[in-house]
Amino acid sequence: MRVIVNGEKKDFEENVTLLALLEQLSLVENVMAAAVNMDIVKQDAWGKRELKDGDKVELLDFVGGG
Repeated sequence: MRVIVNGEKKDFEENVTLLALLEQLSLVENVMAAAVNMDIVKQDAWGKRELKDGDKVELLDFVGGG
């Protein structure tokens, strides 16, 4: 199945959860917030949120600066 992650098309196995997607991309430690199709998904629900073909996932991390 194809999912768009931060604007880039990526292919994954069927029935992948948001958490599994983050694990496959080695991003679990870096992501602070995630949204699927513009709906924010809380961190404790990442393992339950199954993705579907064509979903748009936006991943955010917070960068300090000054």
